[in-house]
Amino acid sequence: MLSILKKEITAYLSSLVAYVTIGVFLLVLGLFLWVFPESSILEYGYAGLDSLFSTAPYLFMFLIPAITMRSLAEERREGTFELLLTRPLTDWQIVLGKFLAALLLVLFALLPTLVYYFSVYTLGLPEGNIDTGAVIGSYIGLFLLGGGFVAIGLFASSITKNQIIAFTVAVFLCFFFYSGFDSLSQLLSLQNLGLQSLGITEHYQSVSRGVLDTRDLVYFILLAGFFIWLTLFMLIRQQQKSIRGTIMLSLISVMISLGLLSQFAFTRFDFTKEKRYTISDISRNLMDSLAAPVKVTIYLKGDNFPGGMKRLQRATVDMLIDLQSYSKRKLQYELVDPLEKIKGLSEDEQKQAYQNWYDKGIEPQNLSVKSDDGVSQKLIFPFALVSSGGHDIAVKLLQTRIGLSPEEVLNNSIQNLEYAFSSAIKKVTSNGKPRVGFTEGHNELTNLQLDDAFKSLSDGFLVGRVDLKTIPVDSLNKIRLLVIPKPDAPFTEAEKFKVDQYIMQGGRVLWTIDQVSAELDSLRGHGGEQLAFPKKLNLDDQLFRYGIRINYDLIADMSCSQIPVAAGNMGGQAQIQMVPWLFYPVFIPVSKHPVVKNVDGIRSEFASTIDILDTKDIKKTVLLTSSPYNKKLNAPHLLSLQALEQEPNPKEFQSVPKVTGVLLEGNFTSAFRNRPVPDSVGSHAAVLPESKPTKMIIISDGDILKNQVGSDGSPYPLGYDHYTQQSYGNKNLLLNIADYMTDDSGLIALRGKEIKLRLLDRARIRTDKLYYQIINTVIPLAMVLIFAIFQHYFRKRKYAR
Repeated sequence: MLSILKKEITAYLSSLVAYVTIGVFLLVLGLFLWVFPESSILEYGYAGLDSLFSTAPYLFMFLIPAITMRSLAEERREGTFELLLTRPLTDWQIVLGKFLAALLLVLFALLPTLVYYFSVYTLGLPEGNIDTGAVIGSYIGLFLLGGGFVAIGLFASSITKNQIIAFTVAVFLCFFFYSGFDSLSQLLSLQNLGLQSLGITEHYQSVSRGVLDTRDLVYFILLAGFFIWLTLFMLIRQQQKSIRGTIMLSLISVMISLGLLSQFAFTRFDFTKEKRYTISDISRNLMDSLAAPVKVTIYLKGDNFPGGMKRLQRATVDMLIDLQSYSKRKLQYELVDPLEKIKGLSEDEQKQAYQNWYDKGIEPQNLSVKSDDGVSQKLIFPFALVSSGGHDIAVKLLQTRIGLSPEEVLNNSIQNLEYAFSSAIKKVTSNGKPRVGFTEGHNELTNLQLDDAFKSLSDGFLVGRVDLKTIPVDSLNKIRLLVIPKPDAPFTEAEKFKVDQYIMQGGRVLWTIDQVSAELDSLRGHGGEQLAFPKKLNLDDQLFRYGIRINYDLIADMSCSQIPVAAGNMGGQAQIQMVPWLFYPVFIPVSKHPVVKNVDGIRSEFASTIDILDTKDIKKTVLLTSSPYNKKLNAPHLLSLQALEQEPNPKEFQSVPKVTGVLLEGNFTSAFRNRPVPDSVGSHAAVLPESKPTKMIIISDGDILKNQVGSDGSPYPLGYDHYTQQSYGNKNLLLNIADYMTDDSGLIALRGKEIKLRLLDRARIRTDKLYYQIINTVIPLAMVLIFAIFQHYFRKRKYAR
């Protein structure tokens, strides 16, 4: 076998065809990766070789058949194959020798591409900011793909004496096995057969990221083994030898058994530095326990996407591949272009399609795309739809955040993908939804003001109102999360007792409390002035016992949202101007806690400060704070719109950030410990002096959960400011709180996943772009040329002696 291997390599490298073939491969690959803008690494902007490993398979379809087409076809055409049979060699030694020789030639062709790695390494920001482990893992995937194509090429070369026919057949078979099964799986009658798993694409995409799954490894081994077996079968038939059926059947049985075994017992090796493709145990268990099929439709598909959107698209598909690998084929996904779906429809039908998407929570966004002609606007749908059992949940793929660069926003979005999909899949497949109750009876936010909060929660929770005056304590304990949304009237002792004992039983509470009475509408209706005065909610003693004091003050913050103000008349028309309103702070989360991590700025109205008290057995985590440019104003305080005419002095607003949102976790002491039970509750009620382990969140602004309402009475989405047309993170905050408070599986901890941002040095690319384009297209060719010259020189010297 070694003699065959040596003979094949020597014969191939002694011909001009070998160097021309490899040279063309490297030239085309270099042009695609460094010159052509649509696939250029320089245009992509990220320090990685993703373009190499997505482009190389299509070039392999021509390179490898060109290498293998002469392996057996030429031997048979020239009659030298019979000479091989006279040597002490078996058929399988001949075939394996030729297989290994062709595989080594493929590696020889790939060796010059290491220049690409060193170029990206140099261009990284900072230098060396490339995931070497991921690159190594991806090269392993390319090697396995090459092995499969080599085996196919050998088979094609064994069925004919004509090299051109062998090349053509090999190209067709390589293309069919790479893409054909995916195309067949899209046919309506074949969609449920899972034919895509027989094709190369699904397995190669998994390995090419830098993750080696033993199922993918077995697939490539079986693919190569199957075609090597076919090659042996053809050679035996051509020699008119008798075929030992038992041996052939045994080999087939071994391959089938190995394939089935790999589906039940598998492991994965993540070569990436941050182990970013390693799925958490929580997600694994969730996927493994899926009771019903789940389909994910990804709407982030289109032409001419910039590098960032391509990266998000690839990361989304990668995440679903990882989740799918643990789902026992119950999770399927599809990548669609929504604009392509509505192309050709009438205007009314297109409007209806947009409305259907909007009703499902899928909202298009405008994306600025730079081109040679300038900047153009492109409509994208950065959403996915998770469907199961007639239920749908939209997943927002692009998580925007105020104050971050586009690259950081994109990286945060990728970090959030596992949590977003796992959470949505759990909700859409859950039979019993947790109950979330919003209190009423104290002039809390109305159903209209909470409309989008109810809608947003309804996908994964049973949402309703709770009247503390009438609900029995036993019924209250069935609620998983109790929300107190901006009460404006005092709580009775009986109501406080019910809430307290609900907490003692392990209930979770979200308090959104306004301690000061102040409303912008009232301010406008009283000549532009209003006295902000303390409310009397009768909750201070209860919150104090739990470890929190909400102060009777207001926060004026220079990090704030804007309000419309009349700025005079012009031509009989009132002129409206948007001006910052210091009493509408925007809280930018800085905490790393998963409830607020990577959440966009939170819009608030007339927030107060919170004092955290020293209480035993309670873990306290600050979730929200004001900016460092704030000022505290004690109530009562006279508010006036005339203050908008004055530019605030930043020196007067320099202060430590004020706490506005706190998470408390642990065993709470009852506010009614050593106190009699209120008469209206009944003397039979027992007082639990200490709670089970539980948690609560206190936010010093009741408007956090309030959606704005239009002039026609229609509610806007939660967190959307229709005056400035800007969306804030209030909705995501509510959903995160609901998930964290109702789910003890630790699913929300997935939001703590960290992925390092790896960018290319754009400044250096602008100045040295031509240099790196020349280096990466010329040097690989030069390496092949130099090797060819030296090989010719040594060969000439060898035979000249």
